[in-house]
Amino acid sequence: MSTTTPARLSLELNVNQKRIRGFLREQYGRLPEGVARWELEDSQADAVRARFARQLRPTDPALWTLEIGDTVLRREIHAAYGGQEQGGIITPRSIPDILVITSPESGARHGYDAFEGLQEDGSFLYTGEGQRGPQIFARGNTALRDAAENGRPIRLLTKQGTYVTYVGEFTTGEPAFSIETIPDSDGNLREGIIFKLVPVDADVEALDAPSAPLAESAQASSWTPPESSSYIVGAPLIPGERVVSRIEFELQKDFGQWIKSRGETPQRLRLGSAGATIEPDLYVSESGWIVEAKKSPAREYVRTAIGQILDYSLLARESGRPAIPVVLLPSRPIAHLEALLSELGILLIVRDDEGFLVIE
Repeated sequence: MSTTTPARLSLELNVNQKRIRGFLREQYGRLPEGVARWELEDSQADAVRARFARQLRPTDPALWTLEIGDTVLRREIHAAYGGQEQGGIITPRSIPDILVITSPESGARHGYDAFEGLQEDGSFLYTGEGQRGPQIFARGNTALRDAAENGRPIRLLTKQGTYVTYVGEFTTGEPAFSIETIPDSDGNLREGIIFKLVPVDADVEALDAPSAPLAESAQASSWTPPESSSYIVGAPLIPGERVVSRIEFELQKDFGQWIKSRGETPQRLRLGSAGATIEPDLYVSESGWIVEAKKSPAREYVRTAIGQILDYSLLARESGRPAIPVVLLPSRPIAHLEALLSELGILLIVRDDEGFLVIE
């Protein structure tokens, strides 16, 4: 890719791309219909340099000029901002931003692929730096851990050979990191730092292979209640980890048996979205019920269930499956929350003396 673009010129000249595109439109008119990005001839690129180079001063503060989807040479990033030319975490002195580069191909050689990638909850897990031995909080790892506290934007880029593509701005999630066992470059197990990054303004679909076509993105299979050995107190550190409390386990197990007693079949339903796979607690194909169970009728749990079940239901409908959202609770919530579920078209099912009660 040797074509000169406004993105590459913006790095070279420290000029906002909107100004460059504005100048190009003034000089050469608008792009033809169907053409999304400028690809400049040498004369056009030289005209941009002549227009903006004289405004550049050695003391001018560096600007972050890349836009989501821009692809440039990695060396152009370093020419513009400085920073470490090796490794995946770059902390240039010329800008407060922390640049994070992910590469599934090269990362797999150093054990980074054990956790790294887009998660069900929309976060991106990123493995800290350090190819051998336990990873520690120093240099880039420390900067990334403290990015939110220090007000430093995290710029995530994907690597393809000598080029990088800007995915967007991220910040650290909650928790900001976990310590997990991963292999090092020699295959030896060691402690690794797994950062949780959440998008601020980014194209997260660029972080993974494209999702399957909608008709194939929902896959049903046989259902069994979650393992009782997966009890956990509190939330899992790794997004997407399937863990339940004792109350949820018993609720789902008994509800599945109740569904079978009605002559229907409880199933699992895996849904593809933006390169990740997400899954409700249970799916009933005969009725189209998509079920999310919570251990408590408290507002915190009902609100969370609402967001999850509406997301699942829309994805299922887009795949061509019937989808009626259902929230399953151990008892009835307060009247306001019942009214909210009804207003949103969500079916409420709760335990009662006869088994389960469907509240229309």
